[in-house]
This record gives sequence, C-alpha cells and structure tokens, in this order.
Amino acid sequence: MTDKNTHLMAANAVIAAVYAALTVALAPISYGAIQFRISEALIFLAFYNKKFIPGLVAGCFIANLGSTLGLPDIIFGTFATLLAVISMSLLKNRYLAALAGAVFNGIIVGIELTIIFKDAPLWFNMGAVFIGELAVLVLAAIGAGLLEKNKDFMNRVKAF
Repeated sequence: MTDKNTHLMAANAVIAAVYAALTVALAPISYGAIQFRISEALIFLAFYNKKFIPGLVAGCFIANLGSTLGLPDIIFGTFATLLAVISMSLLKNRYLAALAGAVFNGIIVGIELTIIFKDAPLWFNMGAVFIGELAVLVLAAIGAGLLEKNKDFMNRVKAF
C-alpha cells in the first residue's frame, strides 16, 4: 500500500468519524420527520473529490446505526446519501449539486418516513426532508464557494 493510499484511507476514516459524531451529537435535529442534519454539509467533499465518497457513505451508515428508525434508516438513509454524493461528484455547479443532494434525500427518506410513520402524507415528509437538506446544502455551497478561494485548502482536497 502506498503512502497516498494510506493517506486516503485515513482521510476517509476521519470524514466518516466527523460525519457520524456531528450527526449523533446533534441527534434531536439529525433524525426524524423534520431534520436539519448539519453533518450533510460534509457531503460537499464529494463535489470536489469523488475519492471521499466511501468516507461520507460510511459516516452516514455509522450515524444511522443510532437512528430511532432502525434498519430502514440504516439502509435507505445510507442509500440516499450514496446517490447524493455520486450525483454531486458528477456535477460542475455547486448549487445544482446541493439541489441533487436535497432531491435524493427528500425522495428516499421522505418515502421511508411515510412508510414508518404513516401519520403524515408523503408530500409532507418528502418536502420536510427536502427543505431541511436543501437549507444545509445551500449553506454548505456558500461555504464551499468561500473555501474555493483558499488555494492551499483546495490543493489538499484535490490531492488524493
């Protein structure tokens, strides 16, 4: 294994740990029908470097192990993040990337919540997740735009 592979594995482990820790630490707003998962801002790393996708997906999986929604959230929430980060890595505009992340999470997690809770209509669950996700990702897109001005940071993110 080369030093570059070791650094990439370590970076993905740190990303997974930070994502999971942020989600669990902010559990009251990270899980449930109305969520504002701050850790989702990290998925913008995939926009800049697709090699961070494993760490982001692993972080979501680990975070969802603590979800009160159980196995469905572990499977479908993680799948939504996987689709979001793959789509974000393919897009060239960070605001379109934010929209893509919100759409995948809104649809998949919205369906999941409707099946589990049964008391709120599908449109409400999809809309609530979409709005929370979009808010986090638009703020992250703005922050990413500011970070793009830091050449040292961008060189490090793209170095892997």
